[in-house]
Amino acid sequence: MGSARSLSSLLRGMVALLLFLLLASLLTPASAQGESAFSRPQLRSVLREAFTAIIDRHLEAAAPGDLALWSLRGLGALDTSLVAEVQEGMLRLRQGPALLREAPLPGGPAGAPTEASQRGRPPAAAVVLPATAMPDLLADSLSHFYAEAWQASPVLRRAGMEGLLQAGFDEVFNHLDPYSRYITAEEAWQARQRRVGQSGLGLRVAAGPRDTLVIATLAPEGEAARAGLREGDVLRSIDGVAISARRIILAAEMLEGPPGSEVALELRRGSQRLSVVLRRTSQLLQPLQAETQDGILWMRIAAFSAATTEQVSSALNAAFAQGAPPRGIVLDLRGNRGGILTQAMTVADAFLAEGPVAQSLGRHPEAQRIWNAAGGDLAQGAPVVVMVDGRTASAAEIVAAALGDRGRAVVVGSATLGKGLIQIVIPLSNGAEVLISWSRVLAPRGWPVQGLGVLPAVCTSLGAEALRNGLQMLGQGQPPMGPVLARARLARPPVPASEVTALRASCPPAEGRDLDVQAARTLLNSPATYRAALPR
Repeated sequence: MGSARSLSSLLRGMVALLLFLLLASLLTPASAQGESAFSRPQLRSVLREAFTAIIDRHLEAAAPGDLALWSLRGLGALDTSLVAEVQEGMLRLRQGPALLREAPLPGGPAGAPTEASQRGRPPAAAVVLPATAMPDLLADSLSHFYAEAWQASPVLRRAGMEGLLQAGFDEVFNHLDPYSRYITAEEAWQARQRRVGQSGLGLRVAAGPRDTLVIATLAPEGEAARAGLREGDVLRSIDGVAISARRIILAAEMLEGPPGSEVALELRRGSQRLSVVLRRTSQLLQPLQAETQDGILWMRIAAFSAATTEQVSSALNAAFAQGAPPRGIVLDLRGNRGGILTQAMTVADAFLAEGPVAQSLGRHPEAQRIWNAAGGDLAQGAPVVVMVDGRTASAAEIVAAALGDRGRAVVVGSATLGKGLIQIVIPLSNGAEVLISWSRVLAPRGWPVQGLGVLPAVCTSLGAEALRNGLQMLGQGQPPMGPVLARARLARPPVPASEVTALRASCPPAEGRDLDVQAARTLLNSPATYRAALPR
């Protein structure tokens, strides 16, 4: 009898233990379940989809061997004991002195030397496959490498599948361009569910130079402005989580929250470090602010949202429906980091009667487009001044370039940021996405916005005395920036870095300043000076 009770107790204990283990496995996050979270078929599928898009659509062609080498190097960012290299035409992955795996360099020898092929002698028997086979070849080879690395590295297993993919694609895109990136499934879902880039904090963030994340726009009476933050401040962390331009969607999601909740921000302003705690409200940024002063219509566009063109058109129609229409217009794009591309095109169209607005060029046929003005000039030919600064970027640069190139406006300020690449979103089977730069924007006269940026006809970043001398020269019919602008408009991609540096040095990028407003007023108060500043 006693032995039966003991056996019964033992069985009940074993059942309880099994139930506990089952429950623990169900409650454990996938990323913490070790090897059970790794699926080579799924990994291969995602790699094939992403590399198909990169090989077919990215603005710059990249050799498959280089893509493979860069991808494996990304694993080393997670686990520094992992080293990817090419020797004797073989792609190798080591963990310390131990060789984990080697395979022929994907794609075989390239027609032109690549980073990978220069590191080793291609095998004599290598066969060059058609381009259509490259994504499958890459995905198959890399998925085996990733599987070996997963088995060997506890660090990678802790990072999970998403961590592997993120690290691999981050390194690939580091070599391609500053704006392409991999977006995890969670971030992609959040982006679809929420309005990205705005919050009850009264600010909008955008990608800045060197992978930084900067405050692009501040609501004048918003929480961030009241706390003393400035446009251009570099955002370093949110609630203790380090962020960068490649995590912009995560940053935008972390900035949002219910009214009344708080968020802690760490920022950098030059060499100064700032720490602030902001309380969220229900306030949203106003994309357009318009008012008339002394006969001049001032319009500040903070960002290009879905309603920007409608608001600009309404402001122009209302101003010119009055008995005394404005004698000039100032379009303030300082600090505007861009937004919806089509809105930029239609805003420029509102000031142009006909002709080209911009064009885009890329390797893929669908990346090549021409935008032309289709409507009438809602400003009825009134003089226009566009104010820009070193933070003006992307869609805002397109508007400034179009109006300046077409002689419809005088651009005032400093050299702009120089972001003239267009991204396309490619959904992946794991719910993630890749954003790929697939075309570059050209101004109406054919010069590229990327890198070069928009150079003003009236420069304010050299100081008050230089501005005063420049306006005096314009009054005498001699545009001081004329030779520089003529040289810039002859530039064609790819523009040598030395030429970009030389042209931008003529009016270095700087934050918006009161001199911009002074110059705009002077131009609109002196028709002869305004005409002399228009491009020829």
